Amino acid sequence: MDYSALPNDPEHPGGPSPWASSPQHNRTSFVHPPTSEIPSSPLPSQSPYGEESAQDHGYISESDTTRPTETSTPSHVAENGEQAHRQREPAQSNPSYATQDQQQHTHPQGQQEHQRHEPQRYHHAARQQRQHQPQYKLQAKITGLERTGRKDPILRFDVYTNLPKFRTTQFRDVRRMHSEFVKLAEHLISANPEAFVPAVPPPLTSAGVGTDEDEARVKASLQRWLNVVCGNDILMRDEEMVFFVESDFGYSPVVRRKQPATGVRRKVIKQFAPPPDDTPELAAARPIVKQFYLGTMEAGQKVEKVVKSRRSLGLAESDLGVKFAAMHAQETHPGLSTAYRKLGKVIQATGDYHAAQGTAEATTLGDPLAYHSNDAFIVKETLTNRHILIRDLLAAQATTRSKLSAADRLKASSSVKRDKVDEAIAALDEARSHETYLIQKTQRVTANLLQEQRKWFARSTLDMRAALREYVVRQIEAERRTLATLEQVRPDIRAIDGTGGLSRLGREAHPAQRRASLASSQGPRGDSWSGVPRRTGDGLNRSVSGGFGGLSGVGVSEADEEEEGKGGRKRSVSGAGSLKGVAEEDEDRVDARNAASRLATTTF
Repeated sequence: MDYSALPNDPEHPGGPSPWASSPQHNRTSFVHPPTSEIPSSPLPSQSPYGEESAQDHGYISESDTTRPTETSTPSHVAENGEQAHRQREPAQSNPSYATQDQQQHTHPQGQQEHQRHEPQRYHHAARQQRQHQPQYKLQAKITGLERTGRKDPILRFDVYTNLPKFRTTQFRDVRRMHSEFVKLAEHLISANPEAFVPAVPPPLTSAGVGTDEDEARVKASLQRWLNVVCGNDILMRDEEMVFFVESDFGYSPVVRRKQPATGVRRKVIKQFAPPPDDTPELAAARPIVKQFYLGTMEAGQKVEKVVKSRRSLGLAESDLGVKFAAMHAQETHPGLSTAYRKLGKVIQATGDYHAAQGTAEATTLGDPLAYHSNDAFIVKETLTNRHILIRDLLAAQATTRSKLSAADRLKASSSVKRDKVDEAIAALDEARSHETYLIQKTQRVTANLLQEQRKWFARSTLDMRAALREYVVRQIEAERRTLATLEQVRPDIRAIDGTGGLSRLGREAHPAQRRASLASSQGPRGDSWSGVPRRTGDGLNRSVSGGFGGLSGVGVSEADEEEEGKGGRKRSVSGAGSLKGVAEEDEDRVDARNAASRLATTTF
């Protein structure tokens, strides 16, 4: 119904038009709106093709559509409003309608310019909607670890995602066993040759099953693994990720895929030289990854031997401490008897510290080396799969050439049979389609592995640096703790007799009696054995048995700072014999210069 044909509305007599509030209240009729103004769906376009090839595949962009003739000029709108009730009459009997039609055809350029500029706001909004597509993400956070003895632990984690394949966005308290993580990783490695799937961390560490450190390290390592897998754009879209998260009773891969070559065939392929590679970065990456894999594996084996030796040393020291403590019973000298008893206890404590130090070495350095060895092996095999794919592509190209030459020979033959022609054409089409598929797959794998290789190098570098730093920090702490423990027995050794306990060593002319210094070598000024002050904020300011507290950067003189600024070696800032004008009570501090001066003036 044409509402403009009712100028005398009984409900609104003589009033303004009820459509005056609309953007085009002077239009005469309601035509169908163009498809470019009203989007068909609030979701973005699901076309698998880009904007460049949209027209070639039947997808027409919104900017290519033209506006209908409803957006006319204001003068034409006025004429349309006056003569709208005559539109049903024939054009021959309506001269004004013919005049209007002529005017519309005589001003095509004005209408086209108005059509170009007026709907730009709609197209701009559509472009913004198309550009602001949702950023897909998959996030998992481990919330707990359940362990029963040395059995396979159960990991509890929460998942948030906005991927369309999942049935909801949040999953609370998902429970998966460690073996199920391993199954998922094996599937991802086989199904995604264009991505580096990190190795799954072990379910236990060298810190000891049931300890707080073991639980914290297992949770942290598996959280890093989930971050890498869920942050990968390729792995997060794998269908097995949906089954892994949404499965109610355990998980096992729904689709089982194998490596492109396994067993003897894979070993034989590895014996050949690598195929020609047009990507030098990936060609040079595999030897580096293989060397890193072998180096970390060998270093991990050496660390295991060091750990075993250190634990054996701890047991031997504990036995030695027991023997020393047992000697005080038959010793008649009271000072020496007390020294034997306390020295035995100190050596026993030192043996326990060495055993703990071996455990710390295995935890901080041995476990990371073993993990990175497994991770590098997976990366090496993924690069090997790419070489196998390139070999398959070369074989497919050779097959296509042979099929093409067979078709040419058949074409040049004098007697041609229809069945042979059809068979040759079908074989050639199949060979070409297979070659095209392998070309596209090889290009995709190469492009993705370039990015994955750079990320893996950066990630492995950061992890190894963190592991080495933690190993060094724990070693320094263990050595300082051992030294502070040994210094606990120093007063008892010097109190054996009045000369500081040295008269029983067979000296004839021992020095005059000295006042024994009971100050610990591990003080706030630093380590008096080395004379180098400690740095603040290095993570080593923990108090250990034997008594040294927080660290402070005091004790550096102006001369030392000037000498250090000139590029020379930092001078010793120990309080014993290294500076001029030292106090008398610092003469008994133990450092290299004071020890050398004493040895020079002592006769044996």
